[in-house]
Amino acid sequence: MGSREIKSPEDVRETAASLDGMSDSVHSKKLGVFFIESDNRRMAFGRGYTGGTTPVNIHGKPIADISKTGGWIAAFFIFGNEMAERMAYFGLSVNMVAFMFYVMHRPFSSSSNAVNNFLGISQASSVLGGFLADAYLGRYWTIAIFTTIYLAGLTGITLCATMKIFVPNQDQCDQLSLVLGSCEPAKSWQMLYLYTVLYITAFGAAGIRPCVSSFGADQFDERTKDYKTLLDRFFNFFYLSVTIGAIVAFTLVVYIQIKLGWGAAFGSLAIAMGISNLLFFAGTPLYRHRLPGGSPLTRVVQVLVAAFKKRNVPFTRSELIGLYELPGRHSAIKGSGKIPHTNDFRSLDKAALQLKEDGRNPSPWRLCTVTQVEEVKILIKLIPIPACTIMLNVVLTEFLTLSVQQAYTLNTHIGKLKLPVTCMPVFPGLSVFLVLCLYYSIFVPISRRITGHPHGASQLQRVGIGLFISILSVAWAGAFERFRRGYAIRHGYEVSFLTPMPDLSAYWLLIQYCLIGIAEVFSIVGLLEFLYEEAPDAMKSIGSAYAALAGGLGCFVASIINSIVKAITRNPENKQQSWLSQNINTGKFDYFYWLLTILSVINFFIFLYSARSYKYRTEQTFEVRETKQDTQAEDS
Repeated sequence: MGSREIKSPEDVRETAASLDGMSDSVHSKKLGVFFIESDNRRMAFGRGYTGGTTPVNIHGKPIADISKTGGWIAAFFIFGNEMAERMAYFGLSVNMVAFMFYVMHRPFSSSSNAVNNFLGISQASSVLGGFLADAYLGRYWTIAIFTTIYLAGLTGITLCATMKIFVPNQDQCDQLSLVLGSCEPAKSWQMLYLYTVLYITAFGAAGIRPCVSSFGADQFDERTKDYKTLLDRFFNFFYLSVTIGAIVAFTLVVYIQIKLGWGAAFGSLAIAMGISNLLFFAGTPLYRHRLPGGSPLTRVVQVLVAAFKKRNVPFTRSELIGLYELPGRHSAIKGSGKIPHTNDFRSLDKAALQLKEDGRNPSPWRLCTVTQVEEVKILIKLIPIPACTIMLNVVLTEFLTLSVQQAYTLNTHIGKLKLPVTCMPVFPGLSVFLVLCLYYSIFVPISRRITGHPHGASQLQRVGIGLFISILSVAWAGAFERFRRGYAIRHGYEVSFLTPMPDLSAYWLLIQYCLIGIAEVFSIVGLLEFLYEEAPDAMKSIGSAYAALAGGLGCFVASIINSIVKAITRNPENKQQSWLSQNINTGKFDYFYWLLTILSVINFFIFLYSARSYKYRTEQTFEVRETKQDTQAEDS
């Protein structure tokens, strides 16, 4: 009998005997798994609803009339929650540095690092939120619980800014005292309280962030012909809601702080979060839910353990039955359809090698299904793409803090109107808003002619465009900072780093702000859509958490780079200040920006290699079908 590839149990029932006669030449061929997904899953991306992936209501029951749930109406309730969360997030990030400096009397450098850590923790710990959503709670209940925690943290920050007992004495603390560092510092317990409520807020954000975009995307039916278009538009509108929240934080919240004080500013964030929570819960009857598929971490570990146990088992072993998969339409994983076998990371395939000694009821720690193995493969294959956006998040983090220090030395007047320095980060938001509004009318038609892609550019192409534009942004920032610092020294502002220079406009910063805003649109939106589509059915939240994790690591990497640069470039013996000196006019911020430019260029080439090597799941599905057809032709 002729040689055959390893088959799934469904086919093995008829041809198990043939496996004993496999020749060595076969083992150089690709492992083919011939179980076929049900006809219900022949949808837009080669995957759709089957069994556990069918949307249910909040009680876990099938929805009788799916047309009365989900869609854009349900998505808008979710947009409202995300808008308020982003408003609070950016409101804290841009105001907390100034609050710690002017009210808690902390140095700019330590204030910036504290905020970077807040941003990092709120994003890096998003993996926990994604894990809870996919494993136990589901996305809806994860959002509901953590958004309440978020509100509690914001309330605590509001109390800190409102009650005098939580802040140091403000008497006899003028601008000169702040510069000299002679104001009464905050007591250790006061800083402990502030950090506690700040990190409670970060913990709340961590649970929300990986779930909101996935939960919103869940509201659209994969079985519709225009699903891909709807999903593409959803992620653009989703990021538009993020942008609107940021714009409100950089304008209205800053205005409230100037007119009414810190307590009112932080209180407005808490009120907005409370209202958004009510709106989110009001939309409950409209939502479509996906059942959690059990602990994804456990499934990953089971695959690794099973593959390790069978690491020495050759694919040619005579006791080999085949690659293990449940027969029929449904996957063994609740909330997931079957995933076709691929030929990447073949060492992991040994976790699915079924031997006669495994018996009829094998332990999942010794034998895993093909779908379970493929989940782990997908998670591994996804890692390089979000990892390449860490550098973009480093630049975004640095701009959020360092550009504010630049703006303090510049003239922020528009005619007779003086724009507060803390409002400057609104311009990236405005550029994002403008790009998203013009995206479908200008970018898509033009790029479609160039690339031939129906949506103008693929997800990975959009990420690459964003990374390239971020290089231009940080390079311009270095060039302008060199000019600004030279201007300050020539005109006698070397010591007065908090005194605006009347003849040098802060609006030169708009170029770097707008460029980084455009970069953010292409990279982050493309990444979110890419991760949602490519992640396994039962791990959508963890897939989205990859983007947040990259953002969090970007914040931590920014802090690490800052610390290294300060340590290397500072020389107390020669009275040489670091590049990131608190006095920006005697520092070397331009050198620092060019260092980021070099790192961004290196990162961009790594991304090009990773993107070129990556195969979309739909492409792999087609390859599996073609392999099956070729083998059937050989057998005939």
